[in-house]
Amino acid sequence: MNRRDIGSWISGPRESLTAAGVEFGYRGERLGLPETGPGSLAGLGRRFVAIAIDWAASLLVVRLLFAELTYGSPAYGMATLAIFGFEIFVLTWMSGASFGQRLLSIQIRRLDQLAVASGSGTDGPVAGIGLAAAAFRTILLCLLIPALIWDRDGRGLHDKAAGTACVRT
Repeated sequence: MNRRDIGSWISGPRESLTAAGVEFGYRGERLGLPETGPGSLAGLGRRFVAIAIDWAASLLVVRLLFAELTYGSPAYGMATLAIFGFEIFVLTWMSGASFGQRLLSIQIRRLDQLAVASGSGTDGPVAGIGLAAAAFRTILLCLLIPALIWDRDGRGLHDKAAGTACVRT
């Protein structure tokens, strides 16, 4: 065992495979999406900020609707999660993007919508992803863990299970 062996272990399997000559391509290439610009996969930072905006909006709504709840209590947390889930579900189902995603030019699209969207990137908004997919995706997102595990394209398990992807508009 030498320094090179330890270095490959620390940097992870992708670095080892890249050093061996395996080509991974860019994020979204396997889905037929452009590398950058409209129609490309939304980055992790942009998606994180969008979900933070959605959570902050949910906190504000709970504060306005349920003034009697104490911040930090279990009831306040459950009310915030319920409002968050409702907002994500309804807006994703009907328009293909939550409040925060809309502000950051992200849209959720079904995989069969990606071919249409990646053509020119100017096709305009695509309708929502459907009732069942939106409900399933929202439940998994509210569980948090599936959203924190993603593939090499940057799609979380909640997106993979629902057959969707987050793209830039």
